[in-house]
Amino acid sequence: MAFGSPGFIALVVLALTIAAFFMARFRARASAGGDIRLLHSLPNYYGYNAAMFTAVPALGVLMIWLLAQPMVIENTVIKLIPPSAVSDGSSRGLVMSDVRRIADGLDVAVSQGVLSDTEATDLKAGETNIRELLAGIGVALGSDVQPEVLAAAQTYRSMSSTGSLWMTLVVIGLAVIGACAAIFVTRADFRARNTVERGALALLILAASLAILTTLGIILSMLFESINFFRLHPWTDFFFGTEWAPNFRGNSSLSILPLLWGTLYISLIALLVAVPVGLFAAIYLSEYAGSKVRAAAKPLLEILAGIPTIVYGLFALLTVGPALVNLFGRGEQGVLGVEWMSGATAVLTAGLVMGIMLIPFVSSLSDDIINAVPQSMRDGSLGLGATPSETIRQVVLRAALPGIVGAVLLAASRAIGETMIVVLGAGAIAKFSLNPLEAMTTITTRIVSQLTGDTDFASPETLVAFALGLTLFILTLGLNVLALYIVRKYREQYE
Repeated sequence: MAFGSPGFIALVVLALTIAAFFMARFRARASAGGDIRLLHSLPNYYGYNAAMFTAVPALGVLMIWLLAQPMVIENTVIKLIPPSAVSDGSSRGLVMSDVRRIADGLDVAVSQGVLSDTEATDLKAGETNIRELLAGIGVALGSDVQPEVLAAAQTYRSMSSTGSLWMTLVVIGLAVIGACAAIFVTRADFRARNTVERGALALLILAASLAILTTLGIILSMLFESINFFRLHPWTDFFFGTEWAPNFRGNSSLSILPLLWGTLYISLIALLVAVPVGLFAAIYLSEYAGSKVRAAAKPLLEILAGIPTIVYGLFALLTVGPALVNLFGRGEQGVLGVEWMSGATAVLTAGLVMGIMLIPFVSSLSDDIINAVPQSMRDGSLGLGATPSETIRQVVLRAALPGIVGAVLLAASRAIGETMIVVLGAGAIAKFSLNPLEAMTTITTRIVSQLTGDTDFASPETLVAFALGLTLFILTLGLNVLALYIVRKYREQYE
């Protein structure tokens, strides 16, 4: 484990944490003359306090440093690349990837003894064949290395080495200072338990805030890139255009409407399959099935939720699609004697398979909601002379309806965000059509397509993926918020 690596630093901090724990524990006992009854807190609390002040600040700074250092170095080094080093058809981002690859290759060469650290720093592109040198240690470059790119890579490597050294000193220094401070304040009357509990509460609050911070980070990252997109492409074409025709040579038509239509159409078919089947399965399991049948059937039904979506996509491509073609697309040789479907990829193919995937979402949530309806309501309905089916229709389902609607909306948001089933089952054509036997595409598949390969995040054809992602995020977030609102507002509370 190399000096200055994150693993080395974490190991040193761990050793200091363990040492601080036992030293603080020993000091607390010594301050009480060996009688722990004179201590404000149990001896372990003094150790926990020292361990907390040793590890938490140091590891927190380590994490922040690991996230910030690459960004700072790249923003500095990328300014050193002159415009002459960026060839036609390339970009500073692509050149920067070569800089990182060369810097990593030089590190590998030094670690393997091919070069000394001084030789790696003093290399000249005109005097040494850098491409051949790095190829000998397994680092492949697409073209010859320009002097400016090599100089930027050497600067990148030097800054990374310096940053790692300072990171090691700062993090280990913080751990030592925290350990010394915690051990110094350890005495019999020190309220170690209160301090540890406050620290644990702060960590719990931080953990609870991670979801909010993650959501905020996602929104901001997509928002800034979307703003860059709308600076390069008119927003009227994006929101009100009728054609999706990206062209990296320029003059692209990038309207979201055809993609949004395909997304909603496929999701609607999926819900038409999942909602009836899932709801009827939930009614059977909660109202009719015996305990043995329920114990076996519900886990088997929920296995569908654990199947990877790529497997569903292959099922759509290899099984459902050909079956639909045999039914609708073989002319006189087909089952129906018609030829309405030209290929296995179609809206109906993806919708049917996605509906199968959503069945456990609807059934499991609906089953829990139906079981939450008090048994006294069923007994009262049956006591008034209603049949079991009338009780389910008139009492149970009405009481559970808000929760069922919420479950359906959550399933809809899951369908809107699906990718792999649509990629393999629906096709890649963006258009408006009411025919479910034709191929269409969705927002998620176009995001994948626009970000596949060597991307230049300075063209509207690439940045449009972020605008699509932000729109999809707002759509699914709105459905989730609506589902929660319906459940909370219309859910009846039963005593």
